Amino acid sequence: MRLILASGSAARASVLADAGLVFDSVPADIDERAAAAPLEASGAEAGDVALVLAEAKASLVSERFPDALVIGADQTLDLHGAILSKPADMESARRQLLAMSGKTHSLHSAVVLARAGAILWQTVETAHLTMRRLTPEYVGRYLAAVGPAALSSVGAYQIEGRGIQLFERIDGDHFTILGLPILPLLAALRAEGAVET
Repeated sequence: MRLILASGSAARASVLADAGLVFDSVPADIDERAAAAPLEASGAEAGDVALVLAEAKASLVSERFPDALVIGADQTLDLHGAILSKPADMESARRQLLAMSGKTHSLHSAVVLARAGAILWQTVETAHLTMRRLTPEYVGRYLAAVGPAALSSVGAYQIEGRGIQLFERIDGDHFTILGLPILPLLAALRAEGAVET
């Protein structure tokens, strides 16, 4: 059975590859910000926004490849009720990091399976991350060191790299933080006969 990841995320692809899965990456061609805006405006919870976006990605790609099993995923960051998106530029990244300094935020990672446009399975997993207190000077040095990579993730960090230095406490699954809760996904893939039992 052909397996497709409806994402161009290097982190998600690495999680799947490290788990021994054979798959193709076919990024879904959707404007995530445009799709999320009406949901956020209506007061949708951050986890629900992630789930709707993951479903949209999986459905879109599975309609193009109806015989494949398609994995869609998305992640949102909730800072005390405010949903943060990937920063648009380095100034936005700086503002996000300073807003999260000394506070706990939640990462909601949604993953779904779809075939022929129909959603077969879905879950949302959550992790809670507490940043240490950051000075504006440290944030400037951090952003200078990581460069444009800060713009590729919600929260302007990747915990698998230098971003881990921003935190004092993490409660939750590592793979959820990376944006792909792999254990429930593997169980769902086994149930669909896509992974050996």
